[in-house]
Amino acid sequence: MMTMNSTQVSSFTFGAYVDVGLFKYLCFMIMMCFYVVIVFTNVLLIVVICMNRSLHEPMYLFLCSLCVNELFGSTGLFPFLLVQILSDFHTVYAPLCFLQIFCLYTYANVQFYNLAAMSYDRYLAICYPLQYNIQMSLNKVTMLIAVSWLIPVLNIVVMISLTASLQLCGEIIDRVFCDNYSIVKLSCYDTTVNNIYGLMYTFIVLFALAIIIFYSYVRILRVCFCGSKQTRQKAVSTCTPHLASLLNFFFGCFFEIIQSRLDMNRAPIMLRNFLSLYFLTFQPLFNPFMYGLNLTKIRIICKSLVFGQM
Repeated sequence: MMTMNSTQVSSFTFGAYVDVGLFKYLCFMIMMCFYVVIVFTNVLLIVVICMNRSLHEPMYLFLCSLCVNELFGSTGLFPFLLVQILSDFHTVYAPLCFLQIFCLYTYANVQFYNLAAMSYDRYLAICYPLQYNIQMSLNKVTMLIAVSWLIPVLNIVVMISLTASLQLCGEIIDRVFCDNYSIVKLSCYDTTVNNIYGLMYTFIVLFALAIIIFYSYVRILRVCFCGSKQTRQKAVSTCTPHLASLLNFFFGCFFEIIQSRLDMNRAPIMLRNFLSLYFLTFQPLFNPFMYGLNLTKIRIICKSLVFGQM
């Protein structure tokens, strides 16, 4: 094999693609439709939020960051996936593979940070409504969004640097896209440093975010049970889309853990591919509809833009 800097392979081969004949064109059309819908709905929400000053509030600014991230993650997956579906040779050059890993893992991490920030925002809005505008200032919102992007990017750069330095003895990735853990498993030597770094980041950072989300919703539920009917209605109307997005996110994470960490060799290949793609396709597909349908301001403005009526 050719030598490429710190790795022994110059390209990787995807082992999860199967020859389905003409059915690949149907798969291509389905994935293309998913991508078009994701781009259209997320761009629509971004335009609506940016062009309407009445939506320049913390909740909608966080939503805008969420939509930008979903466009980023989808663009890191779908064009690559569409090419691979139609191709007869499912290989990718190593630099492009690591670039895709950077995009997809950054997307997943930023998504979690954004959802945690949105949970904190809803907690302040419902539990401390009188101090909300002071507590959630524009500077604080900007800082939270910046942190939601900066820390994941730095983490993924370190993670990819550790993976790229490994000496690999194989080149087959048992996925339909590039996956960091799949490459780490190809290492000829000890991967303790990679494993320790991954565990430290998971338990120190991601576990802390999970605690923030859990604490925020415990406090919100307490206020709902003890508060007035108006307070409960406000909590339900503003928290429903976010809570649905969180549940969908955790379902995707659960499927990803099953696919990555458990032995799925006996499972049908289509089921394995579905589990691995669920998080990257259904999250950006699901969120714009959930927020667009449940947040009244956005729903009214979207209808006026699309149908030309109020």
